Amino acid sequence: MSVITQINEDVFQSEVLEASTPVLVDFSAVWCGPCKMLDPVVKELASEWGERVKVVKIDVDHNPRLAMQYGVMGVPTLILFKNGEPAVRLTGYQPKKRLEAKFNPHLN
Repeated sequence: MSVITQINEDVFQSEVLEASTPVLVDFSAVWCGPCKMLDPVVKELASEWGERVKVVKIDVDHNPRLAMQYGVMGVPTLILFKNGEPAVRLTGYQPKKRLEAKFNPHLN
């Protein structure tokens, strides 16, 4: 099973922008109900994708500059970064099938 790492602004550059594989960033907050509903879905996807995708989580309350920089206006927001650039963005709770349909075409 893949581990979803909680990261912050200090390591965003190295963990996400400079990553050699696609990185799915889960922007969330501890108080967010839809985020809690999405957590098991993201964990399942991370497990299925294995080494093809790195999955990280960012708490918007503790990292407001990153949230602002990437236009995160609501949580949960999932952004798939490829080669240091945002490739796909989804906001709000989404069922697993919809997430797979959006993200899988961008994975090798």
